[in-house]
Amino acid sequence: MNDRANFGPSDDTLKALYERMLLIRKMEERLRDDAAAGNLPGAVHLYIGQEAVATGVCNHLTDSDMITSTHRGHGHFLAKGGEPRAMMAEIWGKRTGICQGMGGSMHVADVSKGILGANGIVGAGLGIATGAGYSAKLNQDGRVAACFFGDGAANEGAFMESLNMAARWELPVVYVCENNSYSELTPSSTVTAGKLIDRAKAFGMPCYEIDGNDVAEVWQAAGEAVERARKDGGPSFIEAHTYRWRGHIEAEERFTAGQKYREDSEVDAWIKKCPVARLRTRLIEADASNEGAVQKIEKRIADTVEEAAAFAAKSEAADPDLAYSVMFVDQRP
Repeated sequence: MNDRANFGPSDDTLKALYERMLLIRKMEERLRDDAAAGNLPGAVHLYIGQEAVATGVCNHLTDSDMITSTHRGHGHFLAKGGEPRAMMAEIWGKRTGICQGMGGSMHVADVSKGILGANGIVGAGLGIATGAGYSAKLNQDGRVAACFFGDGAANEGAFMESLNMAARWELPVVYVCENNSYSELTPSSTVTAGKLIDRAKAFGMPCYEIDGNDVAEVWQAAGEAVERARKDGGPSFIEAHTYRWRGHIEAEERFTAGQKYREDSEVDAWIKKCPVARLRTRLIEADASNEGAVQKIEKRIADTVEEAAAFAAKSEAADPDLAYSVMFVDQRP
C-alpha cells in the first residue's frame, strides 16, 4: 500500500466514522438474519467487511455531491446519509421505502442526498457518475461525483471509456474501486490481467492504492481526491483492497450445490482484519476515556436498527399498481 503523509482524521471524526461504519454493519447483519428467516421479498448482496470504504469516502461529501453505487449498495446509501428506516422498508418491499418499495435492495436511491442509485448492472454506475461529473463541470458549482464499483466492473468497457472522458475533460469524479478479489463467484486473479491501478495511471490521473479496511487511510486518500476535484483539478482513482465476508449473495449455497469458490481459512483471515473492530480498538487505545463514548454509540446504533426493522415490519406492502406510474408511463394493459 502507499505510504501516506502524517496527518489524518481527528478523534471526533474517527468517532463519527465508527458510528457510520457500525450502522452499516448492524443494518447488514439484521438483513442477513431477515434473509435467512425468509422475511425479504428478494435477494440481498451484503456489504459486511467493506464498511470502511464507503464511510471513509462519503465523510468528505455533502448532500449536493453525488454518488453512484452497485448491486452491493446498502453501505453506500447509509454512508452518504440515507435514512435507515426508508432503506429497510424498501428492501422489505414496503410503501414507506425510499422508492416506495418498487426498487428493492439493488435500487436504493435518494436524489435529494445525491444518492443517484444502486444498480444491478455491473459497471453501470461508471457512466452515470461520469455524466454527473460532466454536469457539475458545466455548472461550475463545486460538486463532486464519487463512483463506487468492484474489481469485476473494471473489466467492463464502460470503465475505460469513463476514465478516458473524465481525464480528457478534467471532470470532478473520484473513481473508487472496491477490490474484494472476487467477481461474483470467480476469483478476479483468474480473469483479470495486470494491475487495475495501472489502467487508471495510463490516463494520467492521480491514483491511490490503499488498505480498504483502514478507514483512516481511506479517509485521507478520499479527502485529497475530493479536494482536488472541487478545485477543478480533475478525476482521481482509488483502489481500495477489502473483502466481503458473506457470499456474493445471501443463500448462494442453494445454487452452488455445495461447491466452494474460496476457502474458509481465507474468509477467517480477512475477518481478523475487521475494519469496524480495528477502528474500535484504535479509538480506545488512543484514549481510554473513549470506551464510554464508543458504548454510547453502540447503544444508539442498536436502537436505530431495531427501530428501522420495526418500521419496515409494520409498514404496508408496496402497491403493485405503482408500476404504471413510477416504472412505466401510459402502458397500462
